[in-house]
Amino acid sequence: MQTHPSPLPIGSVAPDFDLPATDGSRVRLADLDAEVFVYVQGCNHCPYVVAYVDRLKALAEAFAPRGVAFAMVNSNDAATYPDDDFEAMQAFAREHALSFPYLWDEAQRVAQAYRTFRTPELLVFDRERRLRYHGRIDDSPKDPAAVTKEDLREALETLLAGGEVAEPETWAVGCTVKWKPENVPVIG
Repeated sequence: MQTHPSPLPIGSVAPDFDLPATDGSRVRLADLDAEVFVYVQGCNHCPYVVAYVDRLKALAEAFAPRGVAFAMVNSNDAATYPDDDFEAMQAFAREHALSFPYLWDEAQRVAQAYRTFRTPELLVFDRERRLRYHGRIDDSPKDPAAVTKEDLREALETLLAGGEVAEPETWAVGCTVKWKPENVPVIG
């Protein structure tokens, strides 16, 4: 049975990163100057990411004018999962007209630092880049019409209003990050 590393504790500071983006630029954490930053652990091939991509895009576009920056990071091992290589990421970004940076974590250091293990999995940080929410987008991964709880939207509204997220941790449903053999996380 494969287990997972312990998540980044609520209140932790966002780990820094500097990663290539599908548009040819490089993006650092400092470049995402916003009131709230949403880190999305994603990829191209996971059916849960594909099911959520339009909802993520809609949320990113709705909250951008209010000072929320999104970035999606793909850390999957492209040698084992070629559908997640950088060229496939570029095609995915074009196909879905992503309105936020899609970043390539080829060395898997960022996923290790953010302690993510699912796609999609979210970490939401406030202006000081302290973790305030970790988990899922909503309670219906495959069917947008069946959503009854919009966890990410509620967390963003609360943080923008200066409040504390009532349920700061939820369980993200999705595929596992596809680790390189030398990077499989240590449990703890």
